[in-house]
Amino acid sequence: MLITLHPTHPETRKIRTAVEALRSGAVIICPTDTVYAYVCSSESARAIEEVARLKGVKPHKAELSLICADLSQLSAYARSVDTATFRLMKRALPGPYTFILQASAAIPKLFKNNRRTVGIRVPDHPVPMALVNELGHALVAASVHDPDQLLDYTADPERIDEHIGHQVEFVLDAGVCGLEGSTIIDVSDGAPVILREGKGPVDDLF
Repeated sequence: MLITLHPTHPETRKIRTAVEALRSGAVIICPTDTVYAYVCSSESARAIEEVARLKGVKPHKAELSLICADLSQLSAYARSVDTATFRLMKRALPGPYTFILQASAAIPKLFKNNRRTVGIRVPDHPVPMALVNELGHALVAASVHDPDQLLDYTADPERIDEHIGHQVEFVLDAGVCGLEGSTIIDVSDGAPVILREGKGPVDDLF
């Protein structure tokens, strides 16, 4: 089902409808500041497994990240970061970046794996921010497109709904997104390492 939202001021009633579905264990598709993404509640193991299935991988191998409302939520999912890392993240976020951090003890339980790191996002887009604020905890997210099979329809919510909308509870339509993923920066060992240059520029960060 397609739910059309205002792109900058998403309607509260529609956000609450989507969050009710997330709380019940649903997977939905929503826009971010980079690409459209599958999202679900980080407190629903069944939904996390479904996101992995939709990506065509086993849950313990899925490249999933967490969308947080702000940096204050980090403590629930990541180990403490040093001052330099925190300042770097504060400069970059909200924005089109994924930061790889040392995972807290909660992450293996969430993702059913032994990973010691976790990707954290704070997108500069009102829709996922409204969802995570209403939900009260992080969203698990995975891009709708596969980097190895970039399909043009994954930028257009109406075409997403046409092709794969039947596989999820809702597709939240806030307009056309891009096809470029986030810039991924690994800070899990202290010094930042750029793993992928995406939409987020890196020249002004360092």
